[in-house]
Amino acid sequence: MSLRIAERDIEGISIVDLKGRLVAGDEAATLREFVQTKVPAGPVNAVLNLRDIEFIDSTGLGAMVIAYTTAKKSGGALKLLHLNRRDVELLVLTKLDTIFETFDDEQDSVNSFFPDREVRRFDILSFVQSHSKD
Repeated sequence: MSLRIAERDIEGISIVDLKGRLVAGDEAATLREFVQTKVPAGPVNAVLNLRDIEFIDSTGLGAMVIAYTTAKKSGGALKLLHLNRRDVELLVLTKLDTIFETFDDEQDSVNSFFPDREVRRFDILSFVQSHSKD
């Protein structure tokens, strides 16, 4: 299955809904190119919604890191939303949980771009502990 990308805007923040697999090949390239096309318009402030991502391989993870770096270099930020258990474990294993801000609530992810708003952060440790019984 190819990677499908749909974009919506909430309060000036781009919510990027991803669907399919984020793997080596066209899928990883699609994400990198999508973020790169946003740079000329100014700072890239985006949230990658991973709810409908079936699988991420190492190249897909690399594409996410490149997208993060591209957004940061543009003066913006890229954050992650709706990670599943495997995605969380992958971020922890690769220590990318220290780089990516992650959220389990869309409004909290949007609020995180505004310093004056209250934000409930995603607690990876609690998530892993609650899912370790599965």
